[in-house]
Amino acid sequence: MKKQATLSRKTILLMAVVTGVIVANLNFIQPIENLIAADFNLSKAVVGMLAMVTQLGYAFGLLLIVPLGDIFNRYHLIQFMMVLSILSLLLAFWSPNAGIFAIATALVGITSVAPQIIIPYAGYLAPSLQRGKVLGIVLSGLLTGILLSRSFSGLLGSVMPWKNIYLVAAAIDLVFLAIIHYQLPHDARGHQDLRYWPVIRMLPKLFATQKALRGAAINGFCLFGMSNVLWSTLAFYLAAQYHLGSNVAGLLGLLGVAGVIAAPMIGTLVDQRSPRLTVGLGMIFSGVAFGIFWLVGHWLLGLIVGIVLLDLGTQFSQVSCQAIVQSLNRKESSRNNSVFMFSYFLGGSIGTLAATWAWSHAGWNGVCGVAVVFLVLAVLSHFAIGEPEKLATD
Repeated sequence: MKKQATLSRKTILLMAVVTGVIVANLNFIQPIENLIAADFNLSKAVVGMLAMVTQLGYAFGLLLIVPLGDIFNRYHLIQFMMVLSILSLLLAFWSPNAGIFAIATALVGITSVAPQIIIPYAGYLAPSLQRGKVLGIVLSGLLTGILLSRSFSGLLGSVMPWKNIYLVAAAIDLVFLAIIHYQLPHDARGHQDLRYWPVIRMLPKLFATQKALRGAAINGFCLFGMSNVLWSTLAFYLAAQYHLGSNVAGLLGLLGVAGVIAAPMIGTLVDQRSPRLTVGLGMIFSGVAFGIFWLVGHWLLGLIVGIVLLDLGTQFSQVSCQAIVQSLNRKESSRNNSVFMFSYFLGGSIGTLAATWAWSHAGWNGVCGVAVVFLVLAVLSHFAIGEPEKLATD
């Protein structure tokens, strides 16, 4: 199978849609945290930990499962992980108590890693001079899934029992499993002569020996951590400040459409200018967003403007860092992506935990303070480690 014949526009769009559908599983919990707390009689801090468990499960799925993309046929691996994800969603729907639900959310996180097998596959197939643009399109699908998942969850949570959200999600994933079974291209590489544990043991070495990977991993850790600082506490803030419910928290997620629209353009900017420039812009947008949240977040307009800027900052970071990571050794693309995305979602889970703790102890000021810590770490990494001025070419 020839690479150019495989990577048609139809293939790219299919990859974008599927990544969005699957990654949505991770974010259903955020707009409905108040509903879960009331149903299971939990504190807000404990519900925040459940959201963290989902992301932490995803981080370890990235670390331990995504490297299999360098070993096994990715066409079969993607479908196998989708089956496990559907079963995890059904367990979350059935959960009779908070303990079972915690296990289910961890499994949802661990098994929803197919997007991070698809992304390096797209990078592998893309011509080197178009890799940023292709990854920008696929990542725009990923971001669409993230932002629509919040709206989907928040709106459904306002009209039906919150557990039904997981049942509906399982049904949607089942439909897309059937679609990709017939439409996703088979992996021309086939099975690789690699062993699992040597591949896993290699991950720390990849991080230690590749400066570009280290810089991308730390930047992703910090900027996704900042994003989750907001989204893990937004439902609480809306209820306390504006007396608004989960449906509004979900609708505010739609503001991330700016990042979706911008993603292909960001990818082109990475290709034509510099990933170091676009990573810097991501930090600026995210920093300004939290400045607005802190100063005028008590006005709804300030909250809206800040959300748009934060989603743009997150997208600038993710597209840039993914392009950097996928421009490295292509035979190790899944392993490099595993290192990057593990750091990315580890930052997200720590951001969630720290923000919910800060909300419980210091309110909105504490939440904004947590974001400042992440931003300072990102800036220090930007100057101490840095990002390449240009992407590596084949």
